[in-house]
Amino acid sequence: MSDTMALARMEGISRFRFHGRITRVVGLVVEAVGVEGAVGDLCRIHPGRKGETVLAEIVGFKADHVLLMPLGSVEGIRPGAGVERQERTSGVAFGAGLLGRVLDGMGRPMDGKGPIGPSRMVPLAGEPPNPLTRRPIRKILSTGVRVLDGFLTMGRGQRMGIFAGSGVGKSTLLGMIARQASADVNVIALLGERGREVRDFIEGSLGEEGLARSVVVVATGDQPALIRARGALVATALAEAFRDEGKEVLLMVDSVTRVAMAWREMGLAVGEPPTTRGYPPSVFAQLPRLLERAGNAEVGGITGIYTVLVEGDDFQEPVADHVRSVVDGHVVLTRKLAAAGHYPAVDVLQSASRVRDQIVSREVIRASNRLEELLALYQEKEDLIAVGAYEAGADPHLDRAIQFRKPLQQLLRQEVEEATSVNDMFRAIVEIDRAAGGGEE
Repeated sequence: MSDTMALARMEGISRFRFHGRITRVVGLVVEAVGVEGAVGDLCRIHPGRKGETVLAEIVGFKADHVLLMPLGSVEGIRPGAGVERQERTSGVAFGAGLLGRVLDGMGRPMDGKGPIGPSRMVPLAGEPPNPLTRRPIRKILSTGVRVLDGFLTMGRGQRMGIFAGSGVGKSTLLGMIARQASADVNVIALLGERGREVRDFIEGSLGEEGLARSVVVVATGDQPALIRARGALVATALAEAFRDEGKEVLLMVDSVTRVAMAWREMGLAVGEPPTTRGYPPSVFAQLPRLLERAGNAEVGGITGIYTVLVEGDDFQEPVADHVRSVVDGHVVLTRKLAAAGHYPAVDVLQSASRVRDQIVSREVIRASNRLEELLALYQEKEDLIAVGAYEAGADPHLDRAIQFRKPLQQLLRQEVEEATSVNDMFRAIVEIDRAAGGGEE
């Protein structure tokens, strides 16, 4: 064999800088020795079967052992198997060809449409914008959803949480927003959900129009915890890359609760002690780091919408409570409204947007506040009204609440395919308020 041919064959062989071996496998964690690397570095495990390797990530250290968590099944991994640290750093490919594509939790195309085309690698571990260089939130983000635009108005660069139990309509609401929102690009992460729901969301809730200006990242509930957790980082990194190009990005993560559960699974696997309802402390340290990466930068911005699946409809459970303390507003979907056929099932009285007063005119704010007072008054006296114990004329305020109950309900309900502009919603709110007396005693 000539020297040239030998050199060519040697150049085709993958080169790895560090070598080690597996010592044992405990649950989801693989322990190895002889591997030099840092937390977050990727390694390849060679179980010994022909042509079969397993990608794994360094998640911790224990004495002189490196703790790895596979990005696939641990089946076939045995003591003594080789471990090689990847030379490339962990990141995700970013390019213009991403629009309209569906990626897996590693950022690889999974829609059968081939490679994404020319791209560059962007790091997964981005940093939040400097608080002093963040542009203030001054512009409205139109969602096309009346109840959000009118009573819980969102701004470009805001982070909003959508809180709900299972089966109350979170994904449907996200689809409505993705199709109609006034953003340049949507980055949507479907993490920890049922496999059958992914296609339903993409084809049904999102549709061709929404997908054309979106990137969808998918990691279903049957996949390893590390894949589900990386999916959130992949989506956020792509949103940051679009933002750095000066675009207004809408980042939607469904759901951040599944990401927290994946972190819990990983933390417990490496020996971290459980504290609050089984969640280790690292979960509550990672949540704000993830959520703070959204927001406005010097150019471009990311509006973040994060769904929170509340366990047992308990809106005070640890993840929900922690997310609510970090984001700039919360939308509460209730099972009571959903059961009554009220969609979107948004409880306006339990929801709030912390930036609404900065971006909406005083006239609209006063009008919407007065309409909320009517909703609250009716809700307080609902049982009395239902049993016929209230006599009309006894309370002028309650009379108005009863009179305008139906118009308000019609305003707050909306069909999935229906769209309304922000200005039309503002006009409707002001008109109903004036008809209801406009705050007159």
